[in-house]
Amino acid sequence: MVQPGTAVVIVLHSPREKSWGIVQEISGAGVFLRGLDLNSFDEWMRATVHGEEFVGMGDQFFPMWRVERISRDEASGGIPSLREQVEKRTGRTLEELFS
Repeated sequence: MVQPGTAVVIVLHSPREKSWGIVQEISGAGVFLRGLDLNSFDEWMRATVHGEEFVGMGDQFFPMWRVERISRDEASGGIPSLREQVEKRTGRTLEELFS
C-alpha cells in the first residue's frame, strides 16, 4: 500500500505525464506529491549535486481522475531506485533534499 512518505512514480493521462516524488497525501480527491516531472529528474539531479537552484521541484496536486497508475519507486533487476540514486550521488536523504 502506498502511504504518505513513500517515494513513487505517478503516471497521469489527459495529458500523459509522469511525476516522481514523495506522497504527502492520498484521498478520493487526488494525490498530493512533493516532487517533479520525471522528464526533469536528470537536470534536477545535476543541479542538486552542484548546489545550484532548481525551479521545477515543488508541491503538486493531481486529481484522481487523471491518475492512471501509482508505482513505488523501487529497485528492479539490479537497477537502483531513483531515490537510491539521488541519495548515493548527493549523500543526503530525499527528505532533506525535499524540505
